[in-house]
Amino acid sequence: MTTPLLAATGITVHFSGVVALDDVALTVPEGRTIGLVGPNGAGKTTLFGVLSGLVRPRSGSVTLRGTDVTRRSPQARARLGLSRTFQRMELFTELTVREHLVLAQRVRDGRQSLVGFARDLSGAGERPGRSEVATVEAILDLLGLRAVAERPALSLPLGTGRLVEVARALAAEPSVVLLDEPSSGLDPHETEQLGEALRRVRAERGTAFVLVEHNVEFVLALSDRVTVLDFGRVLVEGTPDDVRASAEVQAAYFGTAPVGTGGETP
Repeated sequence: MTTPLLAATGITVHFSGVVALDDVALTVPEGRTIGLVGPNGAGKTTLFGVLSGLVRPRSGSVTLRGTDVTRRSPQARARLGLSRTFQRMELFTELTVREHLVLAQRVRDGRQSLVGFARDLSGAGERPGRSEVATVEAILDLLGLRAVAERPALSLPLGTGRLVEVARALAAEPSVVLLDEPSSGLDPHETEQLGEALRRVRAERGTAFVLVEHNVEFVLALSDRVTVLDFGRVLVEGTPDDVRASAEVQAAYFGTAPVGTGGETP
């Protein structure tokens, strides 16, 4: 069997005696989108923390391209091709969209000292080189951000800011991106734009995604396979159609079962 791009096996996490994750597994093949959903408190955020290196599991392992990274830092995982966004938008308000992408490239390449980082934030940093410009231009075009490339993040609407976060993650040229609630706060039109942008990225770059969302339909529309967590355990893992048809998922979300399973219709 082909080695998965990213895999978590037997992940168990305890917080002050509370079991946040119990023997959870997740597999991300190359170029695929894996959805991760579940009710509040199901363990989605904790699992994201384990995958990205912010949370150390009590037991289990995380591998990236077959390399065990369970005890490696987020920075070490980033160098191996893992990137992520956060539920709360984290942009430097005074930097332009273009400057965000250049900065992300320099951090990836290890060329960003503390002094250089401060200079870039002040707008007095080193001018982008030819290769940086080419990469940034390609990402701006891919995500439809060229029209706002010179605008500071502070001036952007929320939907565009979410796209900038994805663009910044892509500037590190990752093989897999963890997307934490990327549609949070977006209206239906902005959510649709985000979905189309993610499809373009996957089609043109082969980037894999792990998508954590409360918007279940958004996840089902984008994902190849979906893992449903409930009370820290895997409730269901399968295709979007499997998840839609699952009586267990209906019960976890709505306290009911779908038509034909003996329960009420939600």
